[in-house]
Amino acid sequence: MHSRDVEAAMLNRCEAVARERAASALDQREANVFRLAAMVVQSRFPREATRLMQASERYFAAHPNERLPAQDVVTKGWVVSLPRLRDQLSHTLQLH
Repeated sequence: MHSRDVEAAMLNRCEAVARERAASALDQREANVFRLAAMVVQSRFPREATRLMQASERYFAAHPNERLPAQDVVTKGWVVSLPRLRDQLSHTLQLH
C-alpha cells in the first residue's frame, strides 16, 4: 500500500470507531492514533472523541507500555501531522 492508502485506511478506521460505542484499538498503532484523533477533534465532535479515546484506553489498559508521545506517533509516520489528522477526520465526520 502507498502512504496515502495507509492514511485513508486509518481515517476510515477512526471514523468507524468514532461511531461505535464498544470498539477497541487492535494494535499499538491504532491505539496511539485514536488517542491523538480524539484530542484533535474533541472541540467539534465531543461524542466521537470520547469513543476514540475509550477505544484507545481499552487497548492501553492491557498494554500500558505501548502508549507513545504524540511526537513519536508522527515520527513513526503513523500520522503525517496533527493539523492534517484534525482536518481530514473532521471533514469525514462532518460528511457522515
